[in-house]
Amino acid sequence: MAINVNTVYQTVLLILNKEQRGYMTPTEFNSVATQVQLEIFEKYFDDLNQQLRVPQADTDYADRQENIDEKLAIFKTFGDATYTTVGGLSYFVLPGLDAYGSFVEFYRLGNVLYNDEKVVQRLDRHEFYYANQSKLTKPSTINPAYLYENQKLFIKPTSIVDRIKVDYIRKPNNIVWAFNVGGLGQYQYVAENSVNFELHESEQSEVILKVLLYAGIVIRDPQIVQTAAAQVQADEVNKKS
Repeated sequence: MAINVNTVYQTVLLILNKEQRGYMTPTEFNSVATQVQLEIFEKYFDDLNQQLRVPQADTDYADRQENIDEKLAIFKTFGDATYTTVGGLSYFVLPGLDAYGSFVEFYRLGNVLYNDEKVVQRLDRHEFYYANQSKLTKPSTINPAYLYENQKLFIKPTSIVDRIKVDYIRKPNNIVWAFNVGGLGQYQYVAENSVNFELHESEQSEVILKVLLYAGIVIRDPQIVQTAAAQVQADEVNKKS
């Protein structure tokens, strides 16, 4: 379940108005909210990397690795890569349309599969160039390999020209609090044209705090910045303790 964009915006406006701190326009909110979502989303990878280094609890719902992976699962998808040749250079293009029929923006690469069953080994440029020099390391259709550069997949052996599928993380969609302008110049929320936060619903409080942090910068109020920043930092410490 997504975090409702209207709930976040109205909460931010309520807090700003209650404290008589000014106003945040929908356009300002949309830009700030998109940035906040990206920051929280990107932090999932750092948090997961940190949790991989420490023992995890065996209790249900208390395993932090699984909890972070659950938040990332919202953005996990897969699709078929397309073989193409441009200027004599042949490679696979990453999917823009995933297996669920959604147009998505690619973010991070996961597993690369050949023929739905073989995991293709990832090599760096040096290893990829010299892989054919030894019979032991030479890629084959049984043990294929790939080089990933510039969002392109170069597969060995070159006889593979189809049946390449990739698992990947997509980028979150930009936040939109859509509106019409009423007869009195007021902003009227339009739900059907809006785009909610795609983050896990447990992130709602942090989203609001981070938006308030940026709101303090937008309306040039250092007290809001300091208060929101202190609360965000306290929440981060609590998550890691």
